[in-house]
Amino acid sequence: MELSKGWNLAQMAQNVANDIPDGAYVNLGIGMPELVAGFIPEGREVIYHTENGLLGMGEVAEVGYEDPELVNAGKKYVTAIPGAAYFHHADSFAMIRGGHIDICVLGAYQISEEGDLANWSTGDEDAIPAVGGAMDLVAGVENIFVITKHCTKSGESKIVKHCTYPLTGKNVVSRIYTDLAIIDVVDKKLEVRELAPGISFEELQELTAAELYMSNYSI
Repeated sequence: MELSKGWNLAQMAQNVANDIPDGAYVNLGIGMPELVAGFIPEGREVIYHTENGLLGMGEVAEVGYEDPELVNAGKKYVTAIPGAAYFHHADSFAMIRGGHIDICVLGAYQISEEGDLANWSTGDEDAIPAVGGAMDLVAGVENIFVITKHCTKSGESKIVKHCTYPLTGKNVVSRIYTDLAIIDVVDKKLEVRELAPGISFEELQELTAAELYMSNYSI
């Protein structure tokens, strides 16, 4: 497959942002998911929640204007929008576990065809556990969006029949955004909603270690 095919990181983030409705309360995972905040369509309001105790997170702080007491869960300096609220760490997780967050965007090591997610450890003996709030998020948030490259650097599919890495949660993923496609998890099946430019369904299936189906709502 030619390297020019598919979406770049910015386009992947924009795909996710386009699917976040106006007025949604959203938690963004560390890394690639953080890019989504920069692509919310103009005129659409999204309220960002971070599990270390902030509702109403703004943009990343400009250099020279960082507040050492205002960071996100990934320890990056951020800003707060007018009306933002600060609260105890336990209250933040009560919001997550109580179902008060509409959408969470996470990265992934593996996603199974049934929507299982593995995103905190590869299981290697020397791996450092880094689950953070992910297990609480997948258990308490109804819509889990995953943004990830379709394949690993070595060419292995991240979308598999069964996860082989330690699970974050079972049957939790709603939609997958990769550089090659947007895929919905519906009734424990993977339905391709949209193919990236230059990618055919046959090519996508060849690069995916789980069975795919074309969605009735595909673009």
